[in-house]
Amino acid sequence: MASEEELFANIDALLEEEPQLPPPAERARLREAAGITQARLATALKTSTQTVKNWENGRSEPKSPRLEAYQRLLKGWAAKYPAHGTPTAPAAPAPVGTPQPVAPETFTGSAAPEAKATAPVEAPAAPAAPERPARPAARPATSRRPAAKKAAKPAVDPRFPHGPLAVLDSDGSAYGVDGIVLDCPATTVVELVEWTLRESGLGAPKLNRYGKDSDPLIVLTAAAAVKLGLPERLEGHEQRRSLRLPEDHPVVKQVLRAKWQLTQRGFGPWARIYRKAQGRERQCVQLAILSWDALDERSWPGVAEMEPADVARVLGVYAQRVITPRGSTAVSGLELMTALRPPTKPERDTETGNWVSAYNPGSLGTEPMDPAPPEATAEHPVVVNSGWTGGFLNEEAYQWVRPVDLLTDEECTLPFTVGLDLNTAFLAAAARLTVGLSAPDHFHAPKFNPKIPGSWLVDLSPIELDPRLPSPFTPDGSRPTGPAWYQTHTVAYAQELGHDVHPIEAYLRRETGAYLDPWHDRLKTAYVDTLADLGVTKDLSDTEFLAAMERHKQVDPALAAVLAAIKATVKGGVGKLRERPQGRHYKEGERWPALQRPTWRPDIRAAVISKARVNMHRKLLNMSRMTGLFPLAVLSDCVVYPSPGDSPLDFLPYAASGKPQPGGFRLGPTPGLAKLEGVQSMLWAVDLMEKGLNPARHIKGGDAVLDEGE
Repeated sequence: MASEEELFANIDALLEEEPQLPPPAERARLREAAGITQARLATALKTSTQTVKNWENGRSEPKSPRLEAYQRLLKGWAAKYPAHGTPTAPAAPAPVGTPQPVAPETFTGSAAPEAKATAPVEAPAAPAAPERPARPAARPATSRRPAAKKAAKPAVDPRFPHGPLAVLDSDGSAYGVDGIVLDCPATTVVELVEWTLRESGLGAPKLNRYGKDSDPLIVLTAAAAVKLGLPERLEGHEQRRSLRLPEDHPVVKQVLRAKWQLTQRGFGPWARIYRKAQGRERQCVQLAILSWDALDERSWPGVAEMEPADVARVLGVYAQRVITPRGSTAVSGLELMTALRPPTKPERDTETGNWVSAYNPGSLGTEPMDPAPPEATAEHPVVVNSGWTGGFLNEEAYQWVRPVDLLTDEECTLPFTVGLDLNTAFLAAAARLTVGLSAPDHFHAPKFNPKIPGSWLVDLSPIELDPRLPSPFTPDGSRPTGPAWYQTHTVAYAQELGHDVHPIEAYLRRETGAYLDPWHDRLKTAYVDTLADLGVTKDLSDTEFLAAMERHKQVDPALAAVLAAIKATVKGGVGKLRERPQGRHYKEGERWPALQRPTWRPDIRAAVISKARVNMHRKLLNMSRMTGLFPLAVLSDCVVYPSPGDSPLDFLPYAASGKPQPGGFRLGPTPGLAKLEGVQSMLWAVDLMEKGLNPARHIKGGDAVLDEGE
């Protein structure tokens, strides 16, 4: 039987618990009965009007000391304005049927008492004018969710219950995916890093069984950056040029004093703060500072100006469909390749019985690989140190304009020019693309084999094609003038066109594989799914597809930004395969940082672009045969045609059944299919062509098309 002392101790413990609040609806009723506005109450409690709104609709709960003050106020109002005809509502329980946050049994983070400040609060269904969510309750047992909103989906990985990332604002609200809002008490960068690793529940599981989990990402608003002691913007010429804080900045010193480390790129827009991993547990946090231009406007249109909750939504969708951002979209595109094809895997040593790190077949391994001289760039050590003068691969995207004197009178009388843009042409080219995995071997006078990836020195100048089409062998569409280096796909296309090819020499790779396949598959799914969420689905007719594409950006600007980022990830990832040296102090022949990566592979980049350009020419040739139409200009994945009408439907080839003719350009939402880029008059296009300008660059109406691949 319990003693009196034990019973009194239990009662004292109950009395010492934090005060409980009435249900959200009762809080609002009491305030309205007292004739006090939300703004006035916010002023009295020294908080924001939005926070008061969230207390009254159940999105969040106040923390101490506001909790006690708010409780005292509500008790006073309850005595003055009792609810008529209804019993007093119980103080503590959450809405019936609403599940309370429970730490998963397998959660490996901090203990429950430490994590209580990070209990998620799910935002309600967005109204016409969405309100900004606020911080959650300090105590999970009293956090409330709106009854009309279904419970949050369970976390896929119990180690990361709150998703891959959060956007931190100055009031300590950390906005996560699916409307989650965490309460972050950190006031310094060091405290933020430790809170993220110990309490936040942020991170993402690995994308491959042999890979690594994604480190948690914390995105800082400008106000949050200032609160943590960082400048709102990088100040001074040197900081802006180097894109990092100086080493003597107080925050950098603070990080190093706490035994944390920064990567070689220092504390810049994307700062990685880490300690050496303890066993299997990584200790690394990625920071992104919005006001330091971490999110490039070209890749993430409009995102930097969004509210924190919306930024979290955009980045969260991208993280779930692609990868947790690790820098620019180009960096993320390259990191995705490695995440899907990890360089090593565990393997048991037959002699010792111990597990060791071994090469993962199909990957690029752990060591960088020098390219063959014709695959390198002019400043590469392989070229400079060997004195190579034998020429280079020139596998780039098209930049071609048809000579004006090759326009026919019939073409000039057509009223319109219509631009078609191929969806993620580089991604389509990466599908089932065989690339080299081993170092290049040099061969003299080899027999051409279209199945072997590599670089071939061959003379394609005798091949004569219709001058109204660009040559498939050069980026500017001009006819080759003699022997030159080409990637396998370019030479194979010459063979496909019926010409004998006799390579003079070649650099070929014996080990091959479809290295980019998982990269292609993941990005294709992300692209197609995001377009579908914007109302552009595979089952639409061509007329419906054009209409859906015209309005898709207005359907949901946040998802439209995700779509733009996915496309930039494709382009940037391919470009990063041949990253050039940067900085005014670089000297030819020196090794630059990118050369230390196994993913510095200009031969793979050349293979993607070669296949994309060949794919484009094949469609151009088929279109000329099926319709008699020839393009006016091509820029990368955009082609401009003269047209009798202002729609692609006026000149694209269709069978009698109404289905698109195979082999030509087809409209649709998947990679490699086409969409409308823009419409202008024929006179407009001819005027640009006479000035030496490319109509494909300006067909949108002034917007330049970004060149791909670099």
